[in-house]
Amino acid sequence: MTDIPGFAAIAPQLERLAIEVPSWAYGNSGTRFKVFGTPGTPRSIEEKIADAAVVHRLTGLAPSVALHIPWDLVDDYAALGEHAASHGVRLGTVNSNTFQDDDYKFGALTHVDAKVRRKAIDHHLECVDVMDATGARDLKIWLAEGSNYPGQADLRGRQDRLAESLAAIYDRLGEEQRLVLEYKFFEPAFYHTDVPDWGTSYAQVSALGERAMVCLDTGHHAPGTNIEFIVMQLLRLGRLGSFDFNSRFYADDDLIVGAADPFQLFRIMAEVIRGGALDADSEVAFMLDQCHNVEDKIPGQIRSVLNVQEMTARALLLDRDALAAAEEAGDVLGGNEVFMDAFQTDVRPALAAWREERGLPPHPMRAYAESGYQQEIEESRVGGTQLSWT
Repeated sequence: MTDIPGFAAIAPQLERLAIEVPSWAYGNSGTRFKVFGTPGTPRSIEEKIADAAVVHRLTGLAPSVALHIPWDLVDDYAALGEHAASHGVRLGTVNSNTFQDDDYKFGALTHVDAKVRRKAIDHHLECVDVMDATGARDLKIWLAEGSNYPGQADLRGRQDRLAESLAAIYDRLGEEQRLVLEYKFFEPAFYHTDVPDWGTSYAQVSALGERAMVCLDTGHHAPGTNIEFIVMQLLRLGRLGSFDFNSRFYADDDLIVGAADPFQLFRIMAEVIRGGALDADSEVAFMLDQCHNVEDKIPGQIRSVLNVQEMTARALLLDRDALAAAEEAGDVLGGNEVFMDAFQTDVRPALAAWREERGLPPHPMRAYAESGYQQEIEESRVGGTQLSWT
């Protein structure tokens, strides 16, 4: 193994890193103006899982695949689970969808019409049925709900209705299942969003019970937000359920995690480790939530999980004793130097050797390019309807 001081000591924690990949990342996606089709795109959830399995086989980092309902509806989830297992992965988090039906134009779980709210609640109960069938632990909820103009909606009334709807869903969960509520600063609503920040999500899930948690999407914040502070606070409060890793330059761009600001990802992982979220008994889930609009899907996911692994390794190398000493001494620049030394450590050669020791390709991106898998699926997946998120 490449000789980086302290690298051998962090191996047990690196072994625990697992990043769930989203089924929808393997389908077609695009900008707000067009969804682009690409050769080899899956035509079924089974083909999505096969592609996701390639990511895990080459990296050892992605053992589970998140489902999105109704995009990934099937008649037999036991058979789907067996299909996943045959490819060396398992089914993971179940994501609901209340943002594509006409009935949800003015809200779903917050809608003024009780019939629309009931429809949205029932959809989530169906998602829990899927969880029962797949053995999934987490139901993840993201709501595209809010208003565009002052006076369009009763802000407090919507929060009250949201609380009632979430309580009805939470009551259906099994003893080992969790509700994870995501938040988003804005979009598609522009005046107000019903769950715009971690504080609103925290307030709502805290009222539900211990098995209700917050999901932090790294692209869902106002520019300049100190995301690692939010990570710290949610870990401190015991309410960080999961991450949706992605990256952005301007808004919710859903780019490859770490692409826009690798240092931010490092800072986040430093707080993840400091807060115990990578410990053996941690229940915090690490997931990707990205769409690949112009790049190939499978390499995009490989690059993403490798970026998280690299910044995790750098954060694990942070000299906590030296950092604490500098902080206690009020040594401003000394503490910053300790922090930056860890960030600037090139761990790539050590990680390549670490993978090779575990029977994995030392360079997964190169291994995929040389595998011929992309050419294989482009040639074999002809005909049928390519899947997308529209």
